[in-house]
Amino acid sequence: MLTRPDRSEYADFYASYIARVPEGPIEDLLLKQWEEIVSLVKDISEDEASVRPAPGKWSVKEVLGHVCDTERVMAYRALRFARGDQKELQGFEQDDYVAAGEFNTRLRHDLLVELKNIRGATIALLGSISPEAGLRSGIANGHPVTVRALAYIIAGHAQHHYEALKNRSGKDADQSD
Repeated sequence: MLTRPDRSEYADFYASYIARVPEGPIEDLLLKQWEEIVSLVKDISEDEASVRPAPGKWSVKEVLGHVCDTERVMAYRALRFARGDQKELQGFEQDDYVAAGEFNTRLRHDLLVELKNIRGATIALLGSISPEAGLRSGIANGHPVTVRALAYIIAGHAQHHYEALKNRSGKDADQSD
């Protein structure tokens, strides 16, 4: 099990994501998040899921695609660094990825299945990483980051977008249920 990273293990711009991860085994949150996201968006029509709420904001489908892409990138970084790879990894431009992903042309269901499969692969990867390997680090997007910080970034990033979608939907944003 990977433990919460120290503040020195990640760049400032990841702090808000890691702060969203509650105490307890990260695997529990990673498993729970997919179910929460499905519950939140399952009753949204395909048309509604493709609508951007405002200029410059992403549709529900684009948010789902973005969460998939980001989890893939962060898990890849975690794999590389856990295996001792010290090559610096470049950042990625999220808006370019969303535009190129053409997520609004896809079915909401297919995006949820993709997210489930990516999440399953992420959980398997993170579960295979020893506590010692979780402390390994590398440079990504110009900043040092540990493997265990990447695990928490994955969970916190998904939590950030879940909370934003929940607020957008007008449903109670209380995370205690």
